[in-house]
This record gives sequence, C-alpha cells and structure tokens, in this order.
Amino acid sequence: MNESADVIPVRLARWEGVDKPFSLLEDATARTPGHGELLVRIDLATVCGSDLHTVEGRRPSPVPALLGHEQVGTVVGVGAGGVRCVDGTPVEEGMRVVWSVAASCGRCERCERGLPHKCLSLRKYGHEPWSPLAPLNGGFATHCVVLPGTAVVAVPAGLPDEVASPASCATATVAAALAAGEPAGQRVLITGAGMLGLTATAMAAAAGARVCAVDPDPSRRAEALRFGASAAFDTAEEVGEADVALDFSGQPAAVQRCLDSLGVGGRAVLVGSVSPGPAVALDPERLVRGLHTVIGVHNYRPTDLDTAVRFLAAHHETYPFASLVAAAHPLERIEDAVEAARTGTAPRQALAPHSR
Repeated sequence: MNESADVIPVRLARWEGVDKPFSLLEDATARTPGHGELLVRIDLATVCGSDLHTVEGRRPSPVPALLGHEQVGTVVGVGAGGVRCVDGTPVEEGMRVVWSVAASCGRCERCERGLPHKCLSLRKYGHEPWSPLAPLNGGFATHCVVLPGTAVVAVPAGLPDEVASPASCATATVAAALAAGEPAGQRVLITGAGMLGLTATAMAAAAGARVCAVDPDPSRRAEALRFGASAAFDTAEEVGEADVALDFSGQPAAVQRCLDSLGVGGRAVLVGSVSPGPAVALDPERLVRGLHTVIGVHNYRPTDLDTAVRFLAAHHETYPFASLVAAAHPLERIEDAVEAARTGTAPRQALAPHSR
C-alpha cells in the first residue's frame, strides 16, 4: 500500500435512521485489505434515488448504516491473492476504478445459473448493517473496502469522476435493461426520464433505435431530446406502437402503457418497479398472439458494469452526462446533499469525501 493502512485517517457519514441527522465519524482507521479485497480511496460519490428512499423511510434498511453505492475511487491497497477487473486486467494500486453494487459468493446455485446479482449470500454496498469491525461498507466515506466477489472495472483516463460515479448503479442497470430489450434499430418507448431513463435514451439512440421518451416533467422531456430521443411526450397515449418498451418510473400507469404499446414480437423491460404498488392488467391472449416478452431487471451482471463504463468512455462527450451531476458537497455537508436530492433539478447530487 502507498499509504500505511494503520495511519490512514478515515471519515464517514453514518445514517442513524429516519428523521435523524447523519453522524460524521472521524476516529476510525482503514485496515489492511484481506485476501481478495481492495481498499479504495473514494474520490466522488453520488446520491442514488434508493439512498434517498432509505433516508425518507420508503425503503427498509438496517440502522445504523453507511449508505452510498455509486462512487468512483483510486485503489490504495490490494489484498493477498490479488484482484482482477471484469476484463481480466489485474488491479493495481493507483488504478481508478468503479465497482458493482453487490458482492456475490460465486458458488451458490444462483451464481452457478448465471445470476450472481441474485446470489443467496449477496452483500450490497450501502445496504448492510454498519459495524465498527467493518465500517467501510458504503460510499459516503473517504474509503471503501471492496469485498471478494465484487465486479471491478478500471475507469479510462479522461472519463470525469462525475460521469463515472453513477456507472456502478444507474448506468450498469440500464446496460442490463438494454441487453434484455435488444433495442438496436427498433422503435423504443422509454417511460421515466430521470437519470436511468436519460441514460437508456442515450444508449438506445447510440445503438440506432428511434426513441420516444415519456415524462410529465417538461424539463425532463427537454433533457431526453438532448440525450438522443427523437420525440418526447407528456403521456404515453401519444406514442404509437413500440418494439421495445422500457419503464424506469415504476408508476403503474406507465408500466401499463409499456405493456399495451407492444407490437408483434415486442419486449417490455420493467426496471422502476422496486417498491410495492397496485397490480397492472396483463391480457394473456394479447401476450400469446403478440409473441410478447415481459422482463424484469434488478441489479446487474459484472459484464453490464463493464459495458456501462465502455459506453460512457465512448459517448460522454456526445451526450451531456456530466450535466446530470451537481457540484459536489464535502462530506460534512451530507445533509445539504440529501436535501438537494429531494428538491434539486440535477438527477444526482454528489459528495467529494476528501474536500473540506
């Protein structure tokens, strides 16, 4: 390690529960990474919608917890046995990386079925109970211990932190959704033009799709056009037949419209429905005669994270991804970042943990 683990000062913003302020902890030190682990200095972390849902009590979470699972950082320690990136490149100190939202065991029946993102022993960064014995398990800190079984991808030089940070959740999830939807050259409907919907719009447009985006917010519709949509509408009733329909809003009416819009052979990919809500209607005869496919996407595979970073590296100057992340707050102002996430116009607020 370039920095001795027993003298690295570590700070973190620990969440103490709904309607309680975060606690800034400054008395911990980073430990030497264990076998197959990494110690990463977090350069920038972004506040995901699920972080906000946890803070507001709309998503169950252990208390206390170290939230945050979208971040980019620099490797400062590599454990015994070494770690390799998704593409096989050995991880080295000084490498700038992003890592997956979860660590998988690689041995259970789900991992062996190619579903590591649904591992029976899944551990998710920013979602686990906080412990003083393992305090660095989330992104809202100066450092993170990256566990064995975590997908790691090197960040190319020239890719800004504010573009790379959301890759480990938003962009990789969209990559998984588009892999399921196969939008290349298709008529694509996207409902919900937040961070994920805009990313999906850009990825589908870059693949040669004709994209119609739907969102009730006029500013989001304008953004969708900047991200490659050929049209943007207030409601999906204005949209014609779609070959691929992707919902990122989680709103029942939007999900219903995605299902109803499908032409023959169409695919509906549902991503936003991550909270309990009312059921929607599914006409089995229409599904059968239309040869429709309905797919749910939650989390993602390691290759999706690699795809996400490669896409951002190739297209971040074509589509204004950097504009989706607001100027970073220091860790001490995490309350301001969370409040701005509630009320601000940028889809992502950011924390620069090493700023003061």
